[in-house]
Amino acid sequence: MTPSDRDATGLLTRPDDFVQLVSPTGERRANADFDAWITDIDAAALGRLYRDMAIVRRLDTEATALQRQGELGLWPPLAGQEAAQIGSARALRDDDFAFSSYREHAVAWCRGVEPAELLTVWRGTASSGWNPFDRGMAVPQIIIGAQALHATGWAMGAAWEGSDAAAVAYFGDGATSEGDVNEALVFAASFDAPVVFFCQNNQWAISEPVGLQSKQHLARRADGFGMPGIRVDGNDVLAVLAATRIALDRARRGDGPTFIEAVTYRMGPHTTADDPKRYRTDDELADWRARDPLTRVLALLEASGVDVAGFERDVAAEADVAATELRAAVTTIPDPAPLSVFDHVYAEPNSHVDRQRDHYTRYLALFDDPDAAASGAAEGAAR
Repeated sequence: MTPSDRDATGLLTRPDDFVQLVSPTGERRANADFDAWITDIDAAALGRLYRDMAIVRRLDTEATALQRQGELGLWPPLAGQEAAQIGSARALRDDDFAFSSYREHAVAWCRGVEPAELLTVWRGTASSGWNPFDRGMAVPQIIIGAQALHATGWAMGAAWEGSDAAAVAYFGDGATSEGDVNEALVFAASFDAPVVFFCQNNQWAISEPVGLQSKQHLARRADGFGMPGIRVDGNDVLAVLAATRIALDRARRGDGPTFIEAVTYRMGPHTTADDPKRYRTDDELADWRARDPLTRVLALLEASGVDVAGFERDVAAEADVAATELRAAVTTIPDPAPLSVFDHVYAEPNSHVDRQRDHYTRYLALFDDPDAAASGAAEGAAR
């Protein structure tokens, strides 16, 4: 880090000090420490990683359109972060466990979550979309950073049971300022928990730039907690895959947690309720579009002799089919029975929930009798 890396306020200005194996133009860059972890990734495997990213991007676009058309209440787009999520999630084993925020749709894809399951929450038809133990992935956490504590607790439990499975906690740059994340880092370091803290630094915590979150690279925070920090190009799927494999191997050996900062960019709004033009420039967006995680993989495949035109066309057709199926599935989700809101709140019977169910049942019954409903409304107004 040099003085020229900072602006007049002392905030970070250079985002490109990281490990990179594939440049934005598709050039393969050798790195002895990281290359050894991706020797199994030939052209066919690289093509599969591209397929993952392309399909997830298309599904994300469709979900955004569904929200704009009134089919979803809200949607948090992931466009631009596909490599960070696919590269890390494809490093996981089936018995590992992922704990995510609300934007890790690509991680869910890799863990076998059906796209329609992911959208039930955003449509308002379910409190969560799947059984976490069926997928090896917790349902998305809305509370910023809370999943870091959940991942640490799960990882500590796995270690105590003698398993070599690991947990990964996904969060954004803004979450690093939350107490939950820092508490999780303390616990994980103190107990050598087999957990990977995967920070997707997408440059913006809603409308606040990462430079206001930290005057150092976020990966440097790992130093203070006594764990290694790795900073990678989050738009480079190979670098992310290698870094996550390194961190997971360390966790499985019993050597404790690792902090990964994947430097990426949120191309779209924070959610569909956000207008990013109010806080970032077109030039900034254009600069990051030139670092697109998908186009660089295509360029690398083309350099390897792959017919990328035909390959890209086939993947796009497959992605369109997936998007069509997603739309059909979401728009035909039946409305849940009103009393189902009380299901699955507790594993065992609970008197408090039973009482609330009884009250709500009697409230709903008012609408079966218009006179009783009017009387009930008048009584409520009198109160």
